[in-house]
Amino acid sequence: MISKSKLMPTETRIKIRNGWLENTRRLASPHFDRRPDTQDISLLVIHYISLPPEQFGGDYIDDFFLGKLDPSQHSYFENIYQIRVSAHCLINRKGLITQYVNFNDRAWHAGQSEFEGREKCNDFSIGIELEGSNLQPFTEAQYNALGRLTEEIMRAYPLINKARIVGHCDIAPGRKIDPGQYFDWERYFSLVDA
Repeated sequence: MISKSKLMPTETRIKIRNGWLENTRRLASPHFDRRPDTQDISLLVIHYISLPPEQFGGDYIDDFFLGKLDPSQHSYFENIYQIRVSAHCLINRKGLITQYVNFNDRAWHAGQSEFEGREKCNDFSIGIELEGSNLQPFTEAQYNALGRLTEEIMRAYPLINKARIVGHCDIAPGRKIDPGQYFDWERYFSLVDA
């Protein structure tokens, strides 16, 4: 496991080995389980998160995905601290990647969801969170890291292609809006060779 101080620099090549990113900050979440079929990883879902809302930095997202969020730290946390949720990865505002769940396992990021008539997207998807919100643009560093991470995910999981990369809003319409109005899909896809 990589310590909190050993974060992935933007220029480091991203490589997945046995479901884990190499040379990347790793914090193992307890909020995951086995996929029904590891050969069926065929969807990439983009999300955003900020904790507390509209505030960036700090360890609150880590704490949330690890089940350690302290409700006394902010009134918003009183309503969410017992929710068991995770993503495979988070990309913070500086473009640094943290992995919480092995890609071969099922992270709990999509909730009630459907893609192309198929429900339970957690079963067959990878979830990537961007530190952000619906009120602020994402950073250049985040787009660059997301593009590089996406290319490696597509290499390691060839059933995922650009047509099978969606926002949380696409698989849970009416319930979710992320990655939101400021996420630039054209810019993102221009960084992904496929």
